[in-house]
Amino acid sequence: MKLSLHFLLPLLLLLSALLCPSSAELCHPQDKKVLLEIKKAFNDPYVLSSWNPDTDCCDWYCVKCDRKTHRIISLVILTDNKISGPIPPQVGDLPFLQTLVFHKLSNITGPIQPAIAKLKSLEFLWLSWTNISGSVPDFLSQLKNLTFLDLSFNNLTGSIPSSLSLLPNLDAIHLDRNKLTGSIPASFGEFQGSIPDLYLSHNQLTGKIPASLGKLDFNTIDFSRNKLEGDASMLFGSNKTTFSVDLSRNMLEFDMSKVEIPKNLQYLDLNHNRITGSIPVGFTADSNLQFFNVSYNRLCGEIPVGGKLQSFDYSSYFHNKCLCGAPLPSCK
Repeated sequence: MKLSLHFLLPLLLLLSALLCPSSAELCHPQDKKVLLEIKKAFNDPYVLSSWNPDTDCCDWYCVKCDRKTHRIISLVILTDNKISGPIPPQVGDLPFLQTLVFHKLSNITGPIQPAIAKLKSLEFLWLSWTNISGSVPDFLSQLKNLTFLDLSFNNLTGSIPSSLSLLPNLDAIHLDRNKLTGSIPASFGEFQGSIPDLYLSHNQLTGKIPASLGKLDFNTIDFSRNKLEGDASMLFGSNKTTFSVDLSRNMLEFDMSKVEIPKNLQYLDLNHNRITGSIPVGFTADSNLQFFNVSYNRLCGEIPVGGKLQSFDYSSYFHNKCLCGAPLPSCK
């Protein structure tokens, strides 16, 4: 009897595996079907070669399943010039997706896929270094769980939708390195909940910085290399905790003498503008300052002595109207 059980048990296990081959597969069948459609839409690229219909999609590269539900929650495809064409509409058929990343896929074209609006669980959207074009879509404001939005290094045109301020959980907005036009939305001074870092540099934005932005305490602002005009002093304040401000290479005009310095400011770049006045003495009290550039403006007066101001070389100060004192030549 013992001998027969010895041979019978492995046989039963083998039969069980043959009769129930799918019992070990964790991947949800609908998610697998959608992923295979995405692979086909991208013309079966090598980077997705692990997407084999005979294997568990939770084991595939570029995707991640939730540990409990086994639904697909992440789709991340990086650095592949073999992937071409528009973003497949099937991405909107992964209802539990929290992370969607297409980064450095230089042959991805077309607009930002409207089906992305269906991804109500999406928290992290990163579509950068591609050749996607068209506008920044208004439907992004429907993704209320979004904490990170990066659409940088693309060919996006048109204006920035004011509705992005309706996203309550955003930590960062990257719209830099596109071809965006128009003005910065006044609604960007009305974010509710999280106040996101704003990266809008290297576009063709015009007009004035909305005064409403002065109401909020931004951590990081980068509006550099646009065509912005007028005042920017509202972005500063002694009661703010701003860490980094880059307004370089615009056409901004304001009196720097009246600027109040945020206590935690570590990075300030104002080069190539039309800023007047003098450098506030308050900068001598900022021991956190790591980068400072006010070159190519219309500043005058003596550079205050103290703090970190003399640790920056002359290139941080040169090409001003009548600025003087170390590290520039002494005042006459």
